[in-house]
Amino acid sequence: MANSLDIKKEGALDLLSLGALVHRLDPGIVPFRKATECKIHVSGGEFNVAANLSDCFRMNTGVATAMVDYPIGDLIAERVRAMGVKPFYKRFEHNGVNGPNMATVFSDRGFGVRAPVVFYNRSNEAAAQLKPDDFDWQAIFGSGVRWFHSGGIFAALSETTGEVIIAAMKAAKAAGAITSFDLNFRAKLWNLWGGEKKAQQVVRRIVENVDVIVGNEEDLQLGLGIPGPKVEKKSKLDPSTFFAMIDNVIEKFPHVKGVATTLREVHATHHHSWGAVAWLDGQTYVSPTADLYVHDRVGGGDGFASGFIYGLLSGEAPQEAVNLGWAHGALLTTFPGDTTMTTVEQVRAFAQGGSARIQR
Repeated sequence: MANSLDIKKEGALDLLSLGALVHRLDPGIVPFRKATECKIHVSGGEFNVAANLSDCFRMNTGVATAMVDYPIGDLIAERVRAMGVKPFYKRFEHNGVNGPNMATVFSDRGFGVRAPVVFYNRSNEAAAQLKPDDFDWQAIFGSGVRWFHSGGIFAALSETTGEVIIAAMKAAKAAGAITSFDLNFRAKLWNLWGGEKKAQQVVRRIVENVDVIVGNEEDLQLGLGIPGPKVEKKSKLDPSTFFAMIDNVIEKFPHVKGVATTLREVHATHHHSWGAVAWLDGQTYVSPTADLYVHDRVGGGDGFASGFIYGLLSGEAPQEAVNLGWAHGALLTTFPGDTTMTTVEQVRAFAQGGSARIQR
């Protein structure tokens, strides 16, 4: 069945993302209090989707974001270029002492019974200072953008970032782009300036302009204030709770055409069961379930979103789009870092029931 998303056949960009670029320090399985070295990954919930679509799925993508002129900014900008993403930067000067800064995310990998620990240094973050008129949205969307994507992490950064998203969403809709938003509810970020109540005020205004929502039951409850059904959960992989909430979502936001999320049951830090579900135009779709041995779980959800969006942009049937998202998210957890290292051929093979047998 074709979906009712009226996706433009072509455009200068297949997808444009709006969000903060960050660098993530990763000491591996050693917790930070005992770390002696760490890897640097370039990331950002919104950027990851654009990077994955460009690098793995060979689409034309861009990112609108803040960039600080100092060595950490240079490091991040180099990775944006390497992933083939076209930047639309609002530039900030660093004063050499306290910013503005590109945010730092600290996260170890955990191991076995020990979960990963994530914390931030987002003080004086340049992206939090972005304002709606920092970008010429008319010009950006005027060149032809098929899909626009943003997310709840960027929305949570400051009083102005939600307004930036709303301005961009309105310009995207006016230009005929499909819009998506990953709820990505982060309590730590919202708690700084109003908590759940503030989150819902901001996010509801954003979602009024959104065609496709990415988010699980918890995201829908905390980020949108959608009541969850009183169901005893059989398993984290059971999609019935998620599907039961969709009616509440559509009642509040009748213009929303799709809602999708991953399902994850964590048996141990490096062993998960992994699935994905979507609701599109009144129909529900469920992926297969994979037994995952996880190298680095960060970015798996963005991996799903990018594969799912790729399927829809490519005109695949909704079930195939869900399976492509599920397959790409699964593969992404087998690599270090937050962005993809796989190819579209490997994703398609896995989505069609491929296995981990050696490819000779």
